[in-house]
Amino acid sequence: MCCFESKFQILSCDLNLNPKTRKRHETDIGYDSALLLVYVQASDRFNINSQLEHLQAKYVGTGHADLNRFEWAVNIQRDSYASYIGHYPILAYFAIAENESIGRERYNFMQKMLLPCGLPPEREDD
Repeated sequence: MCCFESKFQILSCDLNLNPKTRKRHETDIGYDSALLLVYVQASDRFNINSQLEHLQAKYVGTGHADLNRFEWAVNIQRDSYASYIGHYPILAYFAIAENESIGRERYNFMQKMLLPCGLPPEREDD
């Protein structure tokens, strides 16, 4: 069944059920399958926000509230290059596609990680 039911949340993803299935579904769960109800307590909201802040403090790539577009793009590019270097089959694929050795491709990706999106734009201080 494509539903999740807990103490605080009732979610349904069965939006296109045929009438027979919908009738059975309504009697089993006790609500219309097209209805989406979410009950979240205030303590859950605080818990989610504190977990997000902890995640953002622990890992650089998850961002924060003051992250601008350039920094976000740099994080994405660096994560991509790190993944290419760390996964040998992808690195071999790029090496074959560009007709370079695997070591040369690894070196090129590491060089691109320094300034993946070019120089940062000048900031206008108010």
